[in-house]
Amino acid sequence: MSSVVEIYHLFHSGVAVKLADKLLIFDYYNDTPANDKRNLANGVIAKDLLEEEDNVFVFVTHSHHDHLNRVIFEWEEYNQNINYIVSSDVRLERNQNNYYQLKQYQSLELSDLNIESYGTTDQGLSYYIETNGINIFHSGDLNWWHWNKFSPEERKVEERDFKAEVERFKDKEIDIAFVPVDPRLEEHYYLAGEYFAKTVQPKLLVPIHFSNNYYITKDFAKKINGLDTKSAAITKRGEKIKFSR
Repeated sequence: MSSVVEIYHLFHSGVAVKLADKLLIFDYYNDTPANDKRNLANGVIAKDLLEEEDNVFVFVTHSHHDHLNRVIFEWEEYNQNINYIVSSDVRLERNQNNYYQLKQYQSLELSDLNIESYGTTDQGLSYYIETNGINIFHSGDLNWWHWNKFSPEERKVEERDFKAEVERFKDKEIDIAFVPVDPRLEEHYYLAGEYFAKTVQPKLLVPIHFSNNYYITKDFAKKINGLDTKSAAITKRGEKIKFSR
């Protein structure tokens, strides 16, 4: 039996994964225009949409401003079936039984989601999730941060740390992976994504962490053309990508 998944690019590292019976939201950031009706195609999680969903799981990889918009904590006013899975560095103002804080290398079984937390090369977590016969990985800020301003020694440390973290989960069968493809790294933007595609070999790689520089996703898709992993070329906020297994 095949599973069809709808993936929505919300903005930057924010994505929504719509399954038959649940909605997973990762690193929601840009909430404008906030008065849009219910249209994921505009990259907004609106009140009308939330009211329709029976099972919503909201993931936050860390507290950096471009990965966390605290409006997410208002969503439960419209839907009582929301669970929040957040990194331990995120400050929570509520202590409720639908809030779950994780540190690195922990596991959580929640409804029919199996969640594992991994580290990053910056702050917070990355997440591996199994549900509905689909395996998903969201990298957060797990990236090969090869900055041109770094010394050769610093670059070696960044490479070592990134590859060491990937080593922890490289043998997992991953269907959909969200991996940074950051144009601020200039000619080195592709390093993490290419290494991930070669080493982990997800069926679909969806670029994240590129703000509104959509051209980079097309460049990256060309860069890894010929590998077994397909990469999504994204042209706008709210773009829908279909994945079938």
